[in-house]
Amino acid sequence: MDSIERIALIVVDHGSRLEASNASLHDVVREIAALAGDRYVAVLPAHMELAAPTIADAFGAAAATGAELVVVALYFLAPGRHSESDVPRLVAEAAARHPGLRFVVSPCLGPHAALSALVLDRAAQSWSRES
Repeated sequence: MDSIERIALIVVDHGSRLEASNASLHDVVREIAALAGDRYVAVLPAHMELAAPTIADAFGAAAATGAELVVVALYFLAPGRHSESDVPRLVAEAAARHPGLRFVVSPCLGPHAALSALVLDRAAQSWSRES
């Protein structure tokens, strides 16, 4: 298998009519980019629906960086119709506009031990404020 050197990461959530919700993804993507360092040629946000940038927008931006592979990371907690069908279809449609650019779609975030620990941490934060 050929070595892939130029990888772009797209982080996809559902999208919302509430701008604060969409802005949250942008905040998360900035944190991910900072943690990733130079591992990716680009770390980009995308919303499945209801808001921009769309998956097609982000895929186009990834292609413009010269990426050879686009990793689409699902920012969804659990498997469902969107993560199993809708997002992969939208990614495939976007990829078809960029022949030769390979892509993969990650699994959902959970279940995962880090999420379980985060739930416990958030629970402790909420009741400790009540004390």
